[in-house]
Order: sequence, then C-alpha cells, then structure tokens
Amino acid sequence: MERISCMIIEDEPLAAEILTDYINQTPFLELKSTCSDALYALEVLQAQRIDLLFLDIHLPKLKGLDFIRTLKSPPRIILTTAYREYALDGYELNVVDYLLKPIHFNRFLMAVNKVKEHTIPEPPVQNVATVTTERPHLLINVNKKRIRIYFDEILYIESRKEYINIVTATSSYLTKYQISEIEAMLDKRKFIRIHRSFVVAREKLNAFSAAEVEINGEVIPIGRSYKELVLSVLGKPF
Repeated sequence: MERISCMIIEDEPLAAEILTDYINQTPFLELKSTCSDALYALEVLQAQRIDLLFLDIHLPKLKGLDFIRTLKSPPRIILTTAYREYALDGYELNVVDYLLKPIHFNRFLMAVNKVKEHTIPEPPVQNVATVTTERPHLLINVNKKRIRIYFDEILYIESRKEYINIVTATSSYLTKYQISEIEAMLDKRKFIRIHRSFVVAREKLNAFSAAEVEINGEVIPIGRSYKELVLSVLGKPF
C-alpha cells in the first residue's frame, strides 16, 4: 500500500515531536520533512512530492493561513493551533481538518483517516460485474446492539452531555459519543456545526434565518459563536 507523504510545519519543538511520534505510529503515513517556518517549507514542496501538511497557524515570518494562500496547488492540509477562532478561515481555505492543541492521538487519527479515504485508492477489482459501492455509514452501539446509520439519512445530531442523539426522518438513536468525535467523521461539504450542541445535514434544511434552521419540522438554534461560519456557508437570508 502506498503511504501518504507528510510534512510538519511547526516552530514549537515539542508540538513537532508529538506529531512526528503520531505519524510514525500510523502505518499509512510517511514523514518526509519537518520545517520550523513556511518559507523553508515552500522550498521542500518545490523539491519533492508531499501529500499532506500538518501546518501550524502561528509561524514566524509567514503565518500558516497566508502560506496556504500562496500555494497554487496545495496538498491536503491539516491545521494545528491552540486557537479556535481561525476555524472559519480554515474552512474557507478547504483544509481537511482543524486540530486544537494539545492534540490527542485518537483525534489525530480521525483527521488523517479523512485524508486516507480520499488519497489511497482501493485495490483494483478483477471481476467488474461484482463491484458494489457501499453507502457511507456509522456503526454505533445502541442498547447493547450495533446499529448501522447511513450518513445520507441523518437529519441532525444533538449533543446530550456525554451522549449524542442521531436523528433521521424515521427514528433517533442515542449513543455514547462526544459530538466533536462524530463531527470529525462527517463530510464538511454535507454537514455543518451550527451550535455547540447541534450538527445538521445541509441538504436536509427546509429553511433558515440568521437565528435558526428548520429540518423536518424541527427548529434548531444557530449558536452565537457559529453564526458567522453558518451564514458564510449557507448564504445570507433575505
């Protein structure tokens, strides 16, 4: 299996060391270079193929987000930072994920698995007639059972302390998860976090305003800190 070539752009030695350790523990990743500033990283990108950048936002000389804007054909990018307020900028620049420091290994794996799904092709199938495409889905534990929930059936997900409630048009499923863990598994083009307690399916929205969205008759509030992001993605209401 071809591995994903990675570069770390990080000026904090400890943070770079942690990312290096995580990459070395992940079989489908291969660390090619570690840079402490974006200008040197640019030279590396011009000299060799890099599939994935772990990019710190606060860098000397050239900031991480400005660095992305200088790249004509950037590789996949995972931002690393201690600050939440840059999430909107990262979303607009089409980054894969946004990791908040200190970065835990399970959250790191969620992020790189997104890259793996879109980078490493499946082995070729000899008998074309038997090829099937399985719908993307979750497998969750509900009342001591394993339940399959297809992503395209989800209307919204609600956080309930240490649990989440996954709502479809026909049912709802309460399972022990953090909403941030599920959010990391979702396609950002199809789902959006609109409140600290709610993630919604964009295609399932029936209506929205500056304060709330409506899905299947349910009215869900837009959180104050999420409003700018939500309206930039959905568009300004009349």
